This record gives sequence, structure tokens and C-alpha cells, in this order.
Amino acid sequence: MGSSSAGPFREMAPLCSRCFPHVQKEHFFLQISQICSVTRSVADYFYKYTNHSTLDIAYTSPWPVLLSSHCLVFKINIRDVISLLMILGARVLQMPCALHCAAEAMRAQLCLGNCYQLLCLAKKQRLAELREAAYRFMSDHYLEVLREPSVYGRLSGAERDLILQQRMDAGRPCLLVAEVSDAFERPGGGSRPQSRESSRGEWRVLTRLPEEANAKGCAMCVLHNYLFLAGGIVTGQVGSEPRARLSDKVFCYNPLTDTWSQVRPLAQPRSQLKLLALDGYLYAVGGECLFTVERYDPRADRWSPVAPLPKGAFAVAHEATTCNGEIYVSGGSLFYRLLKYDPKRDEWQECPYNSSRRRSADMVAFKSFIYRFDVSSGRGGEQGPGGTSGGVEVFRYNTVAKCWSQCASLRPSGGPIQPFRCAPLGNTIYCVNRTGTLRFSLAQDGEVEADGGLKGTFDGELLKAPLDAKGVLLPFELLELVKVVILTE
Repeated sequence: MGSSSAGPFREMAPLCSRCFPHVQKEHFFLQISQICSVTRSVADYFYKYTNHSTLDIAYTSPWPVLLSSHCLVFKINIRDVISLLMILGARVLQMPCALHCAAEAMRAQLCLGNCYQLLCLAKKQRLAELREAAYRFMSDHYLEVLREPSVYGRLSGAERDLILQQRMDAGRPCLLVAEVSDAFERPGGGSRPQSRESSRGEWRVLTRLPEEANAKGCAMCVLHNYLFLAGGIVTGQVGSEPRARLSDKVFCYNPLTDTWSQVRPLAQPRSQLKLLALDGYLYAVGGECLFTVERYDPRADRWSPVAPLPKGAFAVAHEATTCNGEIYVSGGSLFYRLLKYDPKRDEWQECPYNSSRRRSADMVAFKSFIYRFDVSSGRGGEQGPGGTSGGVEVFRYNTVAKCWSQCASLRPSGGPIQPFRCAPLGNTIYCVNRTGTLRFSLAQDGEVEADGGLKGTFDGELLKAPLDAKGVLLPFELLELVKVVILTE
């Protein structure tokens, strides 16, 4: 390779018409002096050539290679242009070190506006690290990518599955708990989510709910490893009188970027609702004075009505879970009734009643079974498990055989158990309240009972509660990048 000074600013070959079919050829001529003047500020590799107007390459002209990246230069910002020139130049000039540095520079510049173009460049130039970085960016910002047709619409089916799977494999499964305030006022803004490190049993703050979020009466669930918070009660003053109204706001937390964002509001303001994730959608079920149900499509960022709850099935303070592609609702104002929603038919069905008449604390699904936790307060002569008061009784519903059975009970020695909320994590169902956390373990050795369900037992050890916990604690499962078990207030 040598240098030439056969006249300043020698014009190079025009861009190939197949790369820029809508642009006149005569408008595009590149000069090596212009390339060097851009790249010399960011790479010492090119500095010694900046005094020459051209570079003569001993083999076939490199310019068709340099200029065959499909308009990428004109679709991304000037920093991307610099790095792009460095990548293409380093590839032609066979400079591995410069190639690596340029790829690293472009990784730092990934954004929603250029991630697809850089992915195409990485695949074309066989830059494995840049390609994986582009996929990781799309995975970390999955909802934004999902809503962007110019990105998600151009990905192959395999690539769509890949970025979602990467997101779901981003960290270890963790149990989080969010505090829902009982107070009419909520001084100091959002609640303080905490995390519990499994090795030491200590708690730490994970994130705070947005100031605009309404923790009282809201609902939460996880979809695509995003935490969604919907509805609630907005408090305020009208003159000297406190007033409250229902909220339609929906917020979303991304644990991979530690950021909150607001998405499309509910079609109807709601409180005391249930929010569930099923087959890539969110479902907002019932609420105070509401029979209606609506579904959220994250790709379209839109809520749509679906079949309402059956007549006479007004659901408030109810429990809900998903199992085998269907939604199950029970408890609260429904008492011992169990309703099932089939999204394929868009209809609700009545399921066999549970024999328990006690208060339902929560209901969770594991494989093909639903576990309902009923609590007796011990007040007014109310009897709990085994004729005792103040205990917990666990009922299991087989969604295939459509039958109920009692599978476990607990009568603690320390007095009545306070109401709790449940969430599954692995083979354990965690029952969380302000005084501590019970663990209901399902047999890992595959031991089954008469109805085909796994045998379950309560762990005698009570885990610590979050520090300074107030109100009701809502647990859920999330994937976190840190190596801890998370329990967020």
C-alpha cells in the first residue's frame, strides 16, 4: 500500500446505484482526504495518512466495499458516521485493532433510532460483538422495540423470539413485594420497594414508585419482565374537604434499565381491580363498582374491552390468577365462587364451588392446579383448620379434573395469622405480610396426592418482613440482574 499526491481531492468512484437507487450518481463522490479528516480525530491509525489526498490500494478498489452498507451513513447521526467509516475502513485496510475500537464506539451509541441499522451493519460486516450488543439493546428495551414498526416489523420471527428469550434469561428469578398504602394520604411520594439478599436475609431498596402513581387500590403484575401498575385512587382536596376519584393511569417499570414510564391509560378508571398477564396481553378485571374487563395489547399500546364478568358476579377485593391459558377469579365480593375466562372464546364460565366459607387471602397457580389460601381470623368464634382459630387452610383446584381438595393447613403457635398475599417462585409459594413471610413448599421429588397435585407443606421458619413496611404488601416475580432474591415492598 502506498500514498499518492497526484492532485488534491481526487474524486473517487460514485456510489453504486443499487445502494442508492433514488439518488443521482453525480451527487455522491467521496474523497479520501475527507474520510481521513473525519477519522483522524478519533483514531490514531489514520493520522499518518491525513497529509495525503488519496490512498492507492494494491488490490481491487475498496470503495465498492466501503460504500455498500445501504444508506446507513445517511440514517444515523454524525457520531455513527465516524464509527461507521472507521469500521469499514479498518475492514478494508485489515486493521483488527481499529475494527474493534470502532465497534466498541458504535455499541455505546446504540439507541432505538439506530439499533436495527447497526444490527444490519454488524451482520453484513460479520461483527459478532456489535450484533450481540444490538440484540441485547433490543431485549433490554423490548417494549419500545415492540411498538416501533420500523424495528420490530423488520425482524425475523427467530430474531423476535431471540430478543424476548434473552430478556427472560437476563437474571435470576426474584420475588418482589410492593407496598400498597392503606392511608388516605401518602406523604413523601411513592413507596419504597426493597430487596432481600438471599445469602444474608437482609433487605435493600430496589426502586420507588413514581410520584404520579396511586398505590392505594392499584393492581400490579409482570409481563415480559416489566412490572405494570394500573388504577388506584387519586386523593385531593375540594376546598377543605378531602375528595377521592378513581385513576386510569398505567405505569411500567423496566428492571433491566431501572426506569419507570407511563403507557396508555385504562379505558375505565378502576380501583380494587386485578391485573393479570396472559399470552402477551394484560387483563384488568373488575374493580369497585365495575363488572367490565379490558385487555391491553403492548404492541399497539391500546386497551380494548372483552367479555364482562357474568351478571351477579360483581368483583371487588377479589383474587385472580392465570392457569393453562385461562383466567380464574374468586374471593372478595364473589366469596367462594370460582369464575373462569376463556380468551379464545371471549366468555366467562362458572366453575365448581369451593366448600370453604372463610376469607380468601389469595390464589395462585402452579402447573395445572390453583392453590387458594383461606384465613380464619379467630374472631367471633370463627373456626380455622382442624377446628382451631386463627389459622390458614389451603385448597387445591384441579383445572383438568375440575374438582377441589384440601391439601394443607397451618395453625401457628404465636397467635392468629394476619391476611397475606401470595406469589410463586420455583416450587415455593411465598405468603407475605407486614409481620413476616411464610413459605409453602411443593414437593420437589414429584410426590403427588390422590388428585394428582404435588404435596405441599408450610415451612416452619418465618422470614423477616421488609423494614418499615406499611399497608398491604403485593408480591410478584421479576427477573433482576443482581444476585439477590428481591422482595419489593
